[in-house]
Amino acid sequence: MAKKGKAFLVLAIIAAAVFALVYFGITLTSNLGKSQTQVTTEDAAKKLDKLFKDISVASAEPVKGQIDLDPVAVGDSLPDISKFPISVENTTDSFVEIFSSTEKSGTGIDGWLNEVATDFNDAKITVNGTTVSVKIRNIASGTATDYIKSGKYVPDAFTPSNELWGEMVKAQGIKTELVSKRLVGNVAGIVSNKAKYDELVDKYGSLNVKTITDAIAENELSMGYTDPFASSTGLNFLVTALKTFDNKDLLGDKAVQGFEKFQANVPFISSTTLQMREAAKTGMLDAFVLEYQTFVNAADFKSGYVFTPFGVRHDSPLYALGDMPQEKLDIIKKFAEFAGQEKYQSLAKEKGFNGLEDYHSEMEAVDGSLLSSAQKVWKEKKDVNKPIAAVFVADVSGSMDGEPLNRLKESLLTGQKYLGRDNSIGFVSYADNVTINLPIGKYDTNQQSMFVGAINSLQAAGGTATFDGIVVAMKMLQDELAANPDVKPLIFVLSDGETNEGHSLKDIRGLIETYKVPIYTIGYNANIKALESISSINEAASINADTDDVVYKIGNLLNVQM
Repeated sequence: MAKKGKAFLVLAIIAAAVFALVYFGITLTSNLGKSQTQVTTEDAAKKLDKLFKDISVASAEPVKGQIDLDPVAVGDSLPDISKFPISVENTTDSFVEIFSSTEKSGTGIDGWLNEVATDFNDAKITVNGTTVSVKIRNIASGTATDYIKSGKYVPDAFTPSNELWGEMVKAQGIKTELVSKRLVGNVAGIVSNKAKYDELVDKYGSLNVKTITDAIAENELSMGYTDPFASSTGLNFLVTALKTFDNKDLLGDKAVQGFEKFQANVPFISSTTLQMREAAKTGMLDAFVLEYQTFVNAADFKSGYVFTPFGVRHDSPLYALGDMPQEKLDIIKKFAEFAGQEKYQSLAKEKGFNGLEDYHSEMEAVDGSLLSSAQKVWKEKKDVNKPIAAVFVADVSGSMDGEPLNRLKESLLTGQKYLGRDNSIGFVSYADNVTINLPIGKYDTNQQSMFVGAINSLQAAGGTATFDGIVVAMKMLQDELAANPDVKPLIFVLSDGETNEGHSLKDIRGLIETYKVPIYTIGYNANIKALESISSINEAASINADTDDVVYKIGNLLNVQM
């Protein structure tokens, strides 16, 4: 018996060994000739299928909604002006309010204008025998321009980063007077890593926007830039790029065709400078746009990077706006003179301004109506060679009931007007389980109507299975990519809180990294660190918006990405 048992054990071991050899042989040979990317993608597909099968997924009956064909009215979505902080309060009844760009009315190195304004108010300066002061409001140039152009809130004066915004305000028919062409010196530039800079200089002889656009069009450079609707540097880059394609006709066929070829190879457009900087830290970009004052103060870029200026200078011009009493105009002029004193220009130098003084603008000021048209061309052409397929993932858990869900609906109904017609969209909602409210389809009038219907039909109840919703969206997008390999996939997640049901971030992180699908997250009065972590995986933006400004912020985000 002992011999038989020993023989059986030996046979069992041999059988197990043979099985193992066969199994691993099949596994190894199945991957022969395949790249690591192919193997990883296949593994990811298996994991995605497994996760998807674990989720309870329902399909809603599509419902058509009434679409609004009126163009977007930016003023309607702008929050109350109180959302943007007063960085220096006026100290007298006779004062002017000045909208100031954020790089000079923030804190620390970004607080130059605040220090000037505080000293101005302390100096007890008088106009016609009356002591006067200034009030500074910290607000990005593009957003400030939206307020002024729409008439929702017009301050006494405006100091954007560059003159392009002033031209746009003027083109809208708003009375503007250039009080000072320069409050403080700054320039926009392309920041490139040293190795890529040397490589391009060797090939093209120099680095400028012309050689940059040529290199990108030939797929020799991976570069990102910022939203030309919101960012001063982004708008400057757009106009400068168009002019390199046709210096005589900014919007002519030659310029537009050149832009299309260039844009086809741009891998990244960020909504904000902060998002651009975070993407740059990953090392995935060879170059990106930035203001010089930010560049010299950024520890990340102290070595290994080269700054190349371009376009119009960013010298913070100061404009008086509207029909105002002479007294107010005199206050604005007094303030400009005060800021120009040697003491404050030296202070500016300490904060990174007034560098690269030898650089002169490469082009004259562009008419404001042309600038608005250039923005529209950018919106129409930025994805022309690679249409987008996006899935919106909406949290309809119980905590979203009431005002949060109402604002989510309002923000999506407004935001959908920014979606490009060449793109495709789908819609998913989740609570404890996940519902596919709208399968991915081309965003024609019919799909738009069903998207609106899906939004209007949302009701809140249950738990929060955020990552289950993301898994379903990823599965929908992978199926879409199988049918249309040329589309660019995106996911937008709208939620108010942490996940408390279903899968976790740990479960799906590897899938997000493998598929490289950017996941943009929008939080409603929430502390959603997990969602922020997801957005950061593939350099997407995360907006923590409260109920007052989420409509405007989502509109901006969709305008850039869709």
